[in-house]
Amino acid sequence: MCGIFGIQGTPDAARITHLGLYSLQHRGQESAGIVAVADDGTAEQVRKMGLVSDGFEEDRIALLNGATAIGHTRYSTAGTSTIDNAQPVFVRFRGGHIALAHNGNLTNAVQLRGALEAEGSIFASTMDSEVIVHRIAKSRAASPEAQLADALRGVEGAYSLLVVIGTTLLAARDPHGWRPLVIGRLGDAWVFASETCALDIVGASIVRDVAPGEIVAVDAQGMRTLPGTPATPLHRCVFEYIYFARPDSQVFGGSVDRARRALGRQLAKEQPAPGADIVFAVPDSSNAAALGYAEASGLRLEHALIRNHYVGRTFIQPTQAGRDAKVKVKYNAVREVLEGRSVVMVDDSIVRGTTTRGLVALLRGAGAREVHMRVSSPPITGPCYYGIDTPERSELIAANMSVEDVGRAIGVDSLGYLSLNGMLAAVPGGPDGFCHACFSGQYPTQPPVDLKRYRSGV
Repeated sequence: MCGIFGIQGTPDAARITHLGLYSLQHRGQESAGIVAVADDGTAEQVRKMGLVSDGFEEDRIALLNGATAIGHTRYSTAGTSTIDNAQPVFVRFRGGHIALAHNGNLTNAVQLRGALEAEGSIFASTMDSEVIVHRIAKSRAASPEAQLADALRGVEGAYSLLVVIGTTLLAARDPHGWRPLVIGRLGDAWVFASETCALDIVGASIVRDVAPGEIVAVDAQGMRTLPGTPATPLHRCVFEYIYFARPDSQVFGGSVDRARRALGRQLAKEQPAPGADIVFAVPDSSNAAALGYAEASGLRLEHALIRNHYVGRTFIQPTQAGRDAKVKVKYNAVREVLEGRSVVMVDDSIVRGTTTRGLVALLRGAGAREVHMRVSSPPITGPCYYGIDTPERSELIAANMSVEDVGRAIGVDSLGYLSLNGMLAAVPGGPDGFCHACFSGQYPTQPPVDLKRYRSGV
């Protein structure tokens, strides 16, 4: 999962992109980058490991001139976490330059890369995204949008893309519509972002989503589109509503906050906790779901866990060691709220169980009499091949245990998950048109044939 942002049509393109990336930091914390293109076609880039706030100095951003820019915040799912794999990808070729920012995962990247290497292509990274850049460079099509269309022909999996070829900014989504990508307007400039919260921070208005399968091109002559053929049915990632997107965003045309409240209300109906005294969220991604649970159950909503906001999202840490270390410093319990009470803790998901196990111990140490865990999604039982870092079933606690065993393993008095049907009915635009393979095992495309190479990107 990554965040992408792009703008065309303003002399402050790099500065606005830098600002937009702050609102997409939750989608990737490993590296960030910006490429800016001047009117004469010259381009410059800056890429750094770490957070947006750590990575760029204002004087460096000021040197990125031009009316076109794209930016990226990275969460690695294919390819290691190194500066070589930081995006946007930026290369020079016979036609000038190509810059690309990608959110998603290509399920046939290993085969595509092998074919390109057999023809003499030399790769500078282990990212699946670089495959698209090489395929663009090989195209003989006349227009930038046609070159991108050539490159995407035969590419399988999830992609929301921002690409710069020359001075043309291009946006594209895969035909299944896995990952969000929205179009905005800022004065005379066109803006593209993974989520609408990034439009809000720069003062842009929402125009519409990039349609599944569509390619949008923007240059000095304005906007034009190359319509695609959406897949039937669509496979939008339901986990965007559950966890990844910010609650103040709209994704896939629906409010994330309203979706999470609806998930919480449905969870309360399906998984009540008789005798409980209070309900609270695992902050921050579960706050809205806990509000919904409290509304439907009648339980008083409390703040029982305090999150240290100087620690990033533990689920998207690239290593287990990193997740373990950050869980220990990320939360603290409010003893005055918990002591002697039977409590309901609402979380959006249980992936590996690392965070949950530590939280339950924290609650009991603060005096909670009973701890009832309620999860606003079904058990995650399968790996994701479309942009979430869960490639191995062995990492998923619910893939290897019953619900009762998971409850015992994390130390709760009871554990209740939202049903698959309840989840799909609660999200905007449901129940059809969503990918739920990580919950149901119903994969809409063929999984990668070589999982080890798929994960490493080589």
